[in-house]
Amino acid sequence: MTSIFDQDLPRNEANFAAFSPLSFIERTAEVYPHRLAVVHGELRQTWGETYARCRRLASALHRVGIGKNDTVAVMLPNTPPMVEAHFGVPMAGAVLNALNTRLDPEAVAFMLDHGEARAVIVDPEFSATLQKALSLRKASTPLLVIDVEDALYTGAGQRVGSSTYEAFLATGDAAFAWSLPAEEWDAIALNYTSGTTGNPKGVVYHHRGAAMNAISNVMEWDMPKHAVYLWTLPMFHCNGWCFPWTVAARAGVNVCLRRVEAQAIFDAMRNHGVTHYCGAPIVHGMLVNAPAALKVGLPDGVKAMVAGAAPPASMIEGMEQMGFDLTHVYGLTEVYGPATVCAKHEAWDELDIGERARLNARQGVRYHLERDVRVLDPETMLPVPQDGETMGEIMFKGNIAMKGYLKNPKATQEAFAGGWFHSGDLAVQYPDGYFKIKDRSKDIIISGGENISSIEVEDVLYRHPAVLAAAVVAKPDAKWGETPCAFVELKAGAQVSPEDIVAHCKQHLAGFKVPRAVVFGELPKTSTGKIQKFELRKVAGSAQAIAV
Repeated sequence: MTSIFDQDLPRNEANFAAFSPLSFIERTAEVYPHRLAVVHGELRQTWGETYARCRRLASALHRVGIGKNDTVAVMLPNTPPMVEAHFGVPMAGAVLNALNTRLDPEAVAFMLDHGEARAVIVDPEFSATLQKALSLRKASTPLLVIDVEDALYTGAGQRVGSSTYEAFLATGDAAFAWSLPAEEWDAIALNYTSGTTGNPKGVVYHHRGAAMNAISNVMEWDMPKHAVYLWTLPMFHCNGWCFPWTVAARAGVNVCLRRVEAQAIFDAMRNHGVTHYCGAPIVHGMLVNAPAALKVGLPDGVKAMVAGAAPPASMIEGMEQMGFDLTHVYGLTEVYGPATVCAKHEAWDELDIGERARLNARQGVRYHLERDVRVLDPETMLPVPQDGETMGEIMFKGNIAMKGYLKNPKATQEAFAGGWFHSGDLAVQYPDGYFKIKDRSKDIIISGGENISSIEVEDVLYRHPAVLAAAVVAKPDAKWGETPCAFVELKAGAQVSPEDIVAHCKQHLAGFKVPRAVVFGELPKTSTGKIQKFELRKVAGSAQAIAV
């Protein structure tokens, strides 16, 4: 029977619109067209100008036949074209694939093929990598390559494509009549996560989730209008944790940054009055440990967001000495970056630094617009006791969760089993509802904010002719948080040094994936021959590091 609240009350264009972060830049350009939007070197670009350029990009893509559900890849640092791509690409109805610029050509080639990219926009710093990746592609479909020219890049980049970015934009219409997606469930972005086995998985974001996480960012930080946001976090990481859309919602300023260096960061903070920035622990550690002379004259009250390894007491204390306010968040690529926050309480301010560090080290509670986050028993799917001791798996439910894995229905089904997204991270939950990660069910190593698959590194180790067996685990590292530690069992009579193993890995892996320590010896195994990684983790911390 039809409800009285449904009779003659149809959903229509007047009372419903798809929720999309594209509406944020449209409103900001209308209300604050002359407010500063982008800073890059000598460039000063307003929101009105930025919106017009995004529409030109969308129009230019449309004119070459790129539209709904076509993939447009970008291989860019945190520069203005990267900001513009977050709006211009989906305005054309296309899906943005921001490639990790630290990956090797083989991985890039796989992603271009798997995502069926129709175009790629590349910065000269990464042109050589892209050129190699293009030669490794297995797909025969043509790919439009657009070269960015950046006055701040001083290297020897090469032209790869048939058009420059500015020339391509010139073919577009600044008044292009883009529209919101017909369904907010439509894909807006594709991001690859290394996972733990085989090729990386393509995580698909939808417009609704991107908009909701962008607004949650505002709420978690009480982010004011016209905030000045410094791009220390790579925009290829979960679309910069959705902050390109967050900054547009607040009519803020995108302070671009080609390289994450202490001098450049502190200079930007002083010169532009930075109010907010995000980063992995290595970034905050770099700032805390920088020479005191670099910190003179910093703006007071800068808000910093950290994800990854829990911030130690020394980091919290160092940030406080600089006058920065640190917020600890947690998430994964599959939940648009951070989707939980260690929300602080005023009472914590009265505690000593050790106790504050203990409380702030927890992964916290759900973001405002995430439906639910719980620590559940993965067998029964029931909540574990909130006793701070019983372990379960962190699981998410709600709008801030991916559509699924591209072309991988099995993995998608497994990830959403029981009506929750399974993070693979094992944690305990405390009586106040806050949770803390205790271990990873997947053997992912998080180094400087980058996920490293232990199995991928092991596969390379096994290619060495002297290696009989190999296992890779995380080794704690003061700078990177974690680095790969390789345990290698050699074949009888084999003669090889740790440096030889590292050199072999360098030939097949991106630099950040190369083991920083190599330990030779017989590997501990179960009665069925399975390597006991938990035993290796006990000794990895004392393994001798190697200069890589």
